[in-house]
Amino acid sequence: MATAAKTTKNKGSVNEFLASIDNPRRSADARSVIKMMQKITHKRPTMWGTSIVGFGSYHYKYASGREGDLFLTGVSPRKQALTVYVMPGFNDYDDLLSRLGKHKTGKSCLYINKLEDVDVGVLELLITESVRHMEKKYS
Repeated sequence: MATAAKTTKNKGSVNEFLASIDNPRRSADARSVIKMMQKITHKRPTMWGTSIVGFGSYHYKYASGREGDLFLTGVSPRKQALTVYVMPGFNDYDDLLSRLGKHKTGKSCLYINKLEDVDVGVLELLITESVRHMEKKYS
């Protein structure tokens, strides 16, 4: 039996979520990245799960038969780091990552401690390229 995805789009208030963030710097950084993502995607921010602000969506289906919907890009102001979701992963972005500044990566997660630690122009380009990749792949 397939398990339901935890991260689903919902009607939660992005503004209420952002207002609930205790760390003022993390909140300000999240708001800056949200403005950037809105400019890039031309989409309104929506809540996905309880702690991710996502933009747009795509439908995926794996060979296993599992399928679902996810955001094209998103951000989560986690306690440990600001998490930016780069959905295609980072295999094609070595050059941008080398110029980004202080960060860590997971499979599709870019972890930034403070926005001032990175080159915001490079971050914008990375998000733009990843969204273009996802739109092309899932259009």
